[in-house]
Amino acid sequence: MGALTQHHRRYDFESDLENALNRVDFFRIFHMMALRYRFEHFAVLQLANEHEVSNLGSRLVLHDLPAGLTETYDKRHRFSDSAAFRRFHKSVISTAWRTEDDADLNGSGNNSSNFLAQLGFEFALCVPVHSATGMRYVVMFLGDDDSISRPEHFQLCYEATCAFDYYYRAVLANKAGMGLTPRETEILRWISYGKTASEIALIVSVSEHTVNSHTATILKKLDVVNRTQMVAKAIREQIIQ
Repeated sequence: MGALTQHHRRYDFESDLENALNRVDFFRIFHMMALRYRFEHFAVLQLANEHEVSNLGSRLVLHDLPAGLTETYDKRHRFSDSAAFRRFHKSVISTAWRTEDDADLNGSGNNSSNFLAQLGFEFALCVPVHSATGMRYVVMFLGDDDSISRPEHFQLCYEATCAFDYYYRAVLANKAGMGLTPRETEILRWISYGKTASEIALIVSVSEHTVNSHTATILKKLDVVNRTQMVAKAIREQIIQ
């Protein structure tokens, strides 16, 4: 146990984490982590609200899945309907499962392997993680080799948690706000409350034209086409509550 603990605390990729600056750096770290534990691929997903209809492609924030796999999956299935999705919302314990397992991940009677089988893998290990602000994510490792040992399982969970923490602080946290100015964020918040442009103009003491100009800028920065999408994305990205 002492030797394991020493290795557990040391984690060989420490220098890589300290020097990682962007998505490419962290892609390499997670990819090599997956291979080191005999997995073929990894995926980092941001969890949607438990009752929100969600597809897989919109949830991925970093992955090395085969080209076209998520698009094919999303054409046939909804990620939010999967037993895996429901399991992620019911527990923060790391989960390993195989396609032939009969155990139900969420007690609903559904086969726990459906998500894996639909993606075409035999084995997965999922590590729930979260940001310092409480936003929930899952780091998934997928492949066909299920020979991972208990010590390796614990070690991989630790490394995945460390890597995600660095990735969030270095990359994902910098997305917060999407470059909005304080005034744009203020107007966005009033829009989320259902206020019209004329009402917002009175509240923040600017012209209605200025409000509309800010709104157009917000739409462009958030890469959406209407107010409904704008508010939904702002809430999802925690720009506003």
